[in-house]
Amino acid sequence: MAFSKNFAWGVATASYQIEGGTYEDDKGLSVWDVASATEGRVFEGHKGHVGCDHYHKWKEDVALMKELGIKAYRFSINWSRLIPDGTGKISEAGRNFYLNLFKELKNADIEPWVTLFHWDYPYALYKRGGWLNPESSDWFENYAKVCAELFGDYMENIILINEPECFVGLGHFTAGHAPFLKLPVRDVAQVAHNVLLACGKAEKILRKTVKHPVKIGTAQAYWPAIPATESKKDVEMAKKETFACHKDFGGPALWLDPLLKGEYPQDFLAWFKENGFIPPAEDMKIIRSLLDFCGLNTYSGNPVKDEEGKPVYLTPSPAVPKTDMRWNVYPTVMYYGPKFIFERYGLPVVYTEDGVALAEWKDLNGEINDDSRIDFLKRYLRELHRAAQEIPVEGYFYWTFYDNYEWTEGFSKKFGIVHFDPETLERTPKKSAWFYKKVIETNGEEALK
Repeated sequence: MAFSKNFAWGVATASYQIEGGTYEDDKGLSVWDVASATEGRVFEGHKGHVGCDHYHKWKEDVALMKELGIKAYRFSINWSRLIPDGTGKISEAGRNFYLNLFKELKNADIEPWVTLFHWDYPYALYKRGGWLNPESSDWFENYAKVCAELFGDYMENIILINEPECFVGLGHFTAGHAPFLKLPVRDVAQVAHNVLLACGKAEKILRKTVKHPVKIGTAQAYWPAIPATESKKDVEMAKKETFACHKDFGGPALWLDPLLKGEYPQDFLAWFKENGFIPPAEDMKIIRSLLDFCGLNTYSGNPVKDEEGKPVYLTPSPAVPKTDMRWNVYPTVMYYGPKFIFERYGLPVVYTEDGVALAEWKDLNGEINDDSRIDFLKRYLRELHRAAQEIPVEGYFYWTFYDNYEWTEGFSKKFGIVHFDPETLERTPKKSAWFYKKVIETNGEEALK
């Protein structure tokens, strides 16, 4: 039995990683534009100002998606391209770029899945305090309204934010990503709270402004605990650890409990209070949202077992495969992960990201025979299929369409099913692209053989 009849098969990208055109027209800068131009921030000084030149090659890219049988495309809107100062005047060039992209996708019969925010925060707003500014949620609400007014006719599936765990935790707590801050817990908790307020306000203004029903969700960086064995004790411990506070800003409960239950998890709340931050109770009604799906970005997980009621995390065996990101390949994350989410929140699951980075290059024949990526897809999709027999799973988006600018790793990490050459800008489908085309054509059955 294949996946559900209306299953969304697609690929995912992010605006900063592919668009380029950083200094063209009246586009404003983002925090990643500034980071990319700052010495020492990115691997070997790689620059993101050209990206994959999607700003100029969008028509070519959509045509290639159509050739490869892609049915759905998850992409993000660059806030600074659309509204150069973050608030105020709308860029005609930015507006036209996205309108043209929406229209081209429609003509190609590819369903757009729009992410409003994928980390490229307007630098003009960062200089005004960024997510720490009490007005930051209003800025985002206004941005969401502008997107709804301009592009609402083309939007049916909307992702509010991508991986707050990363742009909040890595960006403001550990200084691993833009804007590269190391703030005290109380300030990062305030940032997280403002992001949640932004989501709540945006969800409501989108439903009010778009003239037809839309499905709205978020995309979480989701690396759940997975049971070391299939024993009931280990499974329950893995579920408990997945949603627990580990004194960082990861974990789905911090983000989804407020949005879907209107309350913070007690362990996160206690950690915040210990550090001097108490979320205003009146804000929770604004934050609570009517989401339609839980978007999950999953690449790996953390094996755990129950030893006398305590969690014990396992060190991976040397035999466990590792990707070029040194992430462990644990296919069962695609079975237990969505089940844990559904059991807690009762919403359908969409895999908004999943993929693998491999150390690869064109061979002497100009081909990329990435059999390991095909094997990864088979292993992960088989486990997702197992989950889909038990809970509602509505889509899968491979990360990513083509090799792109992988944040602080520059162009060194290859996730794409299409090879991209940063010097020539040439796109070359890999062997996995043609495999994925068959997966889509057979609604997943090709991966189950």
